[in-house]
Amino acid sequence: MSAQSIPTFEELREMFRETREQMKETDQKIREVAEQQAKTERTVERVSTDIGRLGDRIGDIIEHMVGGGNIIEQFQALDYDVTEYSRNKIFGKKGTKESGEIDLFLEDGDIAILISVKTKLTTGNVREHIEQMEKYRRYIDAKGNGDKRRFVGAVAGAVADPNVIDFAQKKGFYVIVQSGVAVEIIPPPEGFKAKKW
Repeated sequence: MSAQSIPTFEELREMFRETREQMKETDQKIREVAEQQAKTERTVERVSTDIGRLGDRIGDIIEHMVGGGNIIEQFQALDYDVTEYSRNKIFGKKGTKESGEIDLFLEDGDIAILISVKTKLTTGNVREHIEQMEKYRRYIDAKGNGDKRRFVGAVAGAVADPNVIDFAQKKGFYVIVQSGVAVEIIPPPEGFKAKKW
């Protein structure tokens, strides 16, 4: 067929048949791509879920490492008469701004030590724990039952950069890090005073 000639009916029919075949092939390829994309999305979702679970498990391991060691004895060596220990202490009405959870909670009669545990401790985590300490203080005060305990804060991390340790101590927190055998409270600098809420 030349550029100036008009296609015959048979030639048009053949062109339509070829176009239909190409469209069928294109539709099939689109379906295959859509199926592959759906498989990929399911795989990504499964991997994301698995990574989330792994992160939760690592967090649990760090909490057990900090709380399961001799942390009570270490605070007793700092003149806290710790007698009780609990994990994941929930307070306030769930879902409200004034609710929360304390990872590790050590009781000393007149004082309680509230510990936030992180895999990698950051200055942001320290700031969050300050807010949590203040929130817990408001929660206790709002109960109106005469609870006059003071609260001391500590932050713990399997990994903590020196600048984060310094920042936390300047904010009045004890810092707990992993040592060769277990975890230990880093000796506070001279003149350090634990802040009480």
